[in-house]
This record gives sequence, structure tokens and C-alpha cells, in this order.
Amino acid sequence: MSYTDLSVSRVKATLPAIDSRLIITLLLAGVASTVVWEIWARVITPELIGGKLSPAGLVKSVFGISSSFLAEAIHLVTGVIAYPLGYLLIARPLKQALWPSLPWWLLGALYGVVLFVFALYVMAHWFAGFPAFLGWGALAQVSLAGHVLFALVLAAVVQLRDRSPT
Repeated sequence: MSYTDLSVSRVKATLPAIDSRLIITLLLAGVASTVVWEIWARVITPELIGGKLSPAGLVKSVFGISSSFLAEAIHLVTGVIAYPLGYLLIARPLKQALWPSLPWWLLGALYGVVLFVFALYVMAHWFAGFPAFLGWGALAQVSLAGHVLFALVLAAVVQLRDRSPT
């Protein structure tokens, strides 16, 4: 058996059971982290840099849609379901398989950085054609902080659910 085979089997062994508890955890973590993101993006960021973060604007640019409602809905589904799924089904199993002693909060912060890179490099740069990381101005910097904050809240809710009785 090769190293790759061992790593894949260790990751598979750490995948969580898809059950009602996982779904409730996913939704609680997704809603909590998205609410914190929205407060950061729409209330705190304007005080810091004079304008709000506009993920719906990025969604519109990436997908070529004009509906603000649809763009906001896509962003909310991403925050409430997609990003938490990535954390629960990819980030945590990889951590358990490759670096089990990594603290939950550090995994959360690292996951936030990954989300930031995905949003502002992959989506904004590769797909929407904006400069990489939006030229690393104030908007990118508060976006990095917001994604890390989002993921820390996500990780904290998951951690609390892990520690609570069934």
C-alpha cells in the first residue's frame, strides 16, 4: 500500500456520519458564521474602510447575472451550506488524517484563509477577471479578516456541538 493509499484511507476513516446531528450542526454553524460575516461586511467594514463588502456583486460578476436577489441568495447558500459542508467534509477529515493535534481554532483560521483565496483569487480573479486579490488594497484586507472571522465562528460552533451531549 502506498503513502497516497494510506492517506486516502485515513481521510475516509475520519469522514463524519451524515445524520440529523450533522445536518443540525451544519445549519447552526452556517447561520451563525453567515450572520457574523454579514455584520462584518455591512456594519463594521464601512466604518473601517468607508464602504461595505459586496459578495453579491462578485457573484453577479462571476455568473453574469443581473438579479441582486439571486446573487444574495447564492451568497447566502454558499455561507450557510457550501462553506460549512467544506469544513465538515473536507477540512476536518483532512486535519484528523494528517495533523490530528492541530487546534480547532487554528484549523478554523486556516480554513478562513482558504475561503478568502477561493473568493478573491479563484472566483474574483480567474472567473470575474478582477486583479488578483483585488490588488491587495483595503477591501481585500477586510475581506481576509471577514473570511477568517467567518471560519472561526464556524469552527467554534462545530466544536461546541462536538462537546455537547447528543
